[in-house]
Amino acid sequence: MNLRRIYIVYLQLLRAREIVFVILRHAFREWINRSGIGRKLFRRKNSPKRQVYTTPERIRITIEELGPTYIKFGQILADRPDMVSERFRKELKKLQSKARPFADDDALRLIRKELGMEIEEIFSELDTACLASASIGQVYKGKLLTGDEVIIKIQRPHIENKIKLDLYLMRYIARSAVKNYPELAAIDIVGLIDEFGQSILKELDYYNEASNLLRFGEMFKDDPRVHIPKVFMDYTTRRILIMEKVEGVTPDSPEVLIQNNLDPAIIAQNGADIILKMVLKNGFFHADPHPGNLFILPGNIIALIDFGMVGVLKPNHLNFLASFAMGFYRSDASAITQSLITLCGIRFFEEESDLEFEIDQLLKSNAYLPFEKIDFARIMQECINLMVKYKLKIPSSIFMLVKALATIQKFAGNLSPEINLGPIILPYARELVARKYDPRRLASGIYETIDSYVTLFREFPGELSEILYKIKQGKLKHEIRFGDPEPTMKTIRYFGQRLALAIILAGLGVTSTILIVWNDEKLFGHITFGVTMFFTLWVMLKWLFKGK
Repeated sequence: MNLRRIYIVYLQLLRAREIVFVILRHAFREWINRSGIGRKLFRRKNSPKRQVYTTPERIRITIEELGPTYIKFGQILADRPDMVSERFRKELKKLQSKARPFADDDALRLIRKELGMEIEEIFSELDTACLASASIGQVYKGKLLTGDEVIIKIQRPHIENKIKLDLYLMRYIARSAVKNYPELAAIDIVGLIDEFGQSILKELDYYNEASNLLRFGEMFKDDPRVHIPKVFMDYTTRRILIMEKVEGVTPDSPEVLIQNNLDPAIIAQNGADIILKMVLKNGFFHADPHPGNLFILPGNIIALIDFGMVGVLKPNHLNFLASFAMGFYRSDASAITQSLITLCGIRFFEEESDLEFEIDQLLKSNAYLPFEKIDFARIMQECINLMVKYKLKIPSSIFMLVKALATIQKFAGNLSPEINLGPIILPYARELVARKYDPRRLASGIYETIDSYVTLFREFPGELSEILYKIKQGKLKHEIRFGDPEPTMKTIRYFGQRLALAIILAGLGVTSTILIVWNDEKLFGHITFGVTMFFTLWVMLKWLFKGK
């Protein structure tokens, strides 16, 4: 057997043991806290009172002890109302990615190894004390030989192998759970873990974050309101990222900004407009624009940092957002309902009228407020909650979008209470609608449709000839697949039995009729006919009262 494979299995077993130990320890403590028997058995005289955690708190603490993979997965679940109840989501939102820093000497060794050079060959200055530590990497500050002040992000040692082991175990547990509890397949927990795995493995590759920095830099190169840090690609690898150091004021409160000669109202307006420009004009946005990822530079310029997590919207997602915004502006429940149903890829929804009624009531509850006072992000979140209630499948990027909009709304509202996303989003929505119905775009669509039909008519005779030839040769095959064959086969067997019985009874009826007409001894024919009719009536009554 391959020695590497044996070593990987050994690591998986060690990690599985660690996970099981953490879960069992917290499950035991939960039992002690919740069970009367447990409290009596483990209560000690004069001992300090044991802290009692709620179940959601215990789960959060367990996740934090399991490490970065589970912490990040918990953070994603905190934004998924379709999978986790509100009670648990509130607690999961408290999960922090902060981690205990690893040794600075190890970090310096990793920097030398990644760059293949000594520290002095790259940096004129390097602060050997860790500036910040997170679950995946650690941050240092320094100065290149060129004089540029930089931030260095170095990945934790062996973190990639640890995360891959965790992902393997999470997939194994999820697939086993779905196999044993088929009802879990409805929430697609396996698909969520696979999607999460792709996301976190991308975050492990610092080339992805560097690419995001370069893309945002290109998007805002002509916008003086925003600053995107420069990335130094010559010194960037998969495990180390070196970018421009940004120094500014963190927008935690209006008072701090005013003390630094900055204008909170302008910052709030620009911040909201910048995020909406990312979303509605480019379909590519910073997924976590909270104040900790923003710095305010002189002149009210907004600098963004931490581009490891970004959101990407498809064209139909942008069309949904435009239709939703226009419906929101007109208080049109029907338009909003249609945009939500189209977003889920459904053409006909049986409960559409009920969904529209609830959205209409939601809009009417805000109908007497001025448009600029209505919280757009909250209305969208409540509509998403309604979609969850009606079990409509929502693209995962929409949850990320709603979170980003809610974050920027909170940030802007904290700096300027009068600001709202609705009026800011409207011009972008109109531009999207105008782009959708642009005559050149419509003409292009019509041309593509005509071209498809021409291709169809051109190829149809040849394809029809091929089908007829295969029928003639007896080579045409038709394959039918069923998701769960057992109920289908049971139905087919039941139908076959009924059909066979019907054929037998029909045959007996015809035979007895022939005997009565053609045979001189009609008694046997009459008896056969009578017995046949009796059984036919009995079978019909049996089927009728079974309701089948």
